[in-house]
Amino acid sequence: MFTFFLVIGIIAIFIAVTMVGAWPDGRQHRNHYFTETKEDRALNTKISIVVGLIGIVSLAIATAIYYFVN
Repeated sequence: MFTFFLVIGIIAIFIAVTMVGAWPDGRQHRNHYFTETKEDRALNTKISIVVGLIGIVSLAIATAIYYFVN
């Protein structure tokens, strides 16, 4: 179970960071800002928050399993 929650947490955090656009450099960020609509940015932010919370909860469960079950 520990491995399952750890993998789900890592994948969810990766998806959240990708959806919010935290990794591109300045030029790419500027290009995305001017080509996306406000609705698209809002949707990406909402998806990122939900998936990020899922990732944080999954990592917390994995931590609890690691320390309290083992």
